[in-house]
Amino acid sequence: MAQKKYTQEFKDSTIQLALNSGEKIPKIAQDLDLHVKTLYAWINAYKRSNNIPTRAKKQFQEPNKKECLEEELKRVKKELAIAKQERDILKKATAYFAKETI
Repeated sequence: MAQKKYTQEFKDSTIQLALNSGEKIPKIAQDLDLHVKTLYAWINAYKRSNNIPTRAKKQFQEPNKKECLEEELKRVKKELAIAKQERDILKKATAYFAKETI
């Protein structure tokens, strides 16, 4: 399998696009027909050569877990609010029907 050769200009512009566009790196790699690991390697090499701190793999995963927990918390709070409304309605209905039967 032959490796593709990319010009330094292409690599530099791709790295700048990945770092500054706000677009997700896998999407950029797909759009440019690059393997995502190739683009990550270019970015990491650029950051090392320019003394820019790089994130460890574990740090990439933590925000995702935090986001998932925040989304779950929002969902659970919403469900709790609905359950409280239903409980209040059932209390009122129970009181209403209890008066009616007496």
